[in-house]
Amino acid sequence: MRCTNVIEIPGTVVDGKVVVEGDALPEGSAVRVILPLDDEPVELTDEDWTELQEAVAEIERGEYITGEELLADLRRPIPDQ
Repeated sequence: MRCTNVIEIPGTVVDGKVVVEGDALPEGSAVRVILPLDDEPVELTDEDWTELQEAVAEIERGEYITGEELLADLRRPIPDQ
């Protein structure tokens, strides 16, 4: 999913489904759910949200390295300068 213009809408999981606050979303809307892994709320500044969107777009374009590639890079000796 490519996100260009987005809005943030709070919601809660009820019976395994995300229920959003406010007006209903248009039928068929594509959504991305960001879920905290602990009881602490996730709060993103506008700058954080923009950075997150840019990172997702990079991954969708294939602009990333795998974990294996990262570990291989870290294992390479640093050349003498």
